[in-house]
Amino acid sequence: MFGSVTEVPISGGEPLRAASGASHGSGSNLQLHSHGDENTTEYRIKAADKSGKKPISLWHDVTLVHVDPATDRPTPYLNFVCEIPKFSRKKYEIATDEVGNFIKQDEKKGVLREFKKGDIFFNYGCLPRTWEDPTFIHPDAEGCRGDNDPVDVCEIGSRIIGTGEIRPTKVLGILCMIDEGEADWKVVTIDAEDKWAPFLNDVDDVEKLLPGTLSAIREWFRTYKIPDGKPPNVFGLDEKFMDKHYALEIIKECNHAWKDLITGEKERSLENCDPEVKGLVRKLSKSNLVDLAINDDDDEAPAF
Repeated sequence: MFGSVTEVPISGGEPLRAASGASHGSGSNLQLHSHGDENTTEYRIKAADKSGKKPISLWHDVTLVHVDPATDRPTPYLNFVCEIPKFSRKKYEIATDEVGNFIKQDEKKGVLREFKKGDIFFNYGCLPRTWEDPTFIHPDAEGCRGDNDPVDVCEIGSRIIGTGEIRPTKVLGILCMIDEGEADWKVVTIDAEDKWAPFLNDVDDVEKLLPGTLSAIREWFRTYKIPDGKPPNVFGLDEKFMDKHYALEIIKECNHAWKDLITGEKERSLENCDPEVKGLVRKLSKSNLVDLAINDDDDEAPAF
């Protein structure tokens, strides 16, 4: 528990008033703390409620649909949890298999991982309350199953978003990457408060107003593993970025898959799956879930 270790605040200022209910519709009523020494495998970035005492899962306890902290009403935006800030390279990620789902730096055989390709040029993270089901093969995913993680997000706004920070974002489009035989969707978004946000409403707007952005994202993901001695990644759907409507359908599927995961419905249906897939699903942590209900009764909020 938090009380047994020394916690160092990362984000300054007092949290704003909380959204209604036990779940968290924005980052305004949360605070972040670091635990352990940075650049070690024990280092974690933890989210807690405004008291600093109750740990919060950035995967399970934050709603998918952003809730305005001033009105407690859902907005047209989705929450984005940033794991890797733009212009950085440490491979931070939500620890989906650890109690509390805190953020850690990924490691392989005890060695902390960074992007050998260099700094990433967009904010990278995920959508809370989503899960790419490793038992499901999407018809457009070249016969590949889900990658067993929350849905990835590439946020293309101008500000640098800190690790663990939650921001409201507009969904613009999606890319289907095939990563070592697994479907790994990449949702393109922009911070709702970015100066470009009023002008970007779909993937075609990005191509028109910010030419080269989408192709640069695709080439980043195509080549970022080459310095590790691996082949280039490939993509489904003729390498096209699909539009906002298509992206929201994928997100909706992955939100429903998440619900099946945390309610235990998925585990109960694993009888005919191979042992490897069963192991992937069963090792995931479903702790800290405070409220399953997602408030989607506003006509302007995405319906999930």
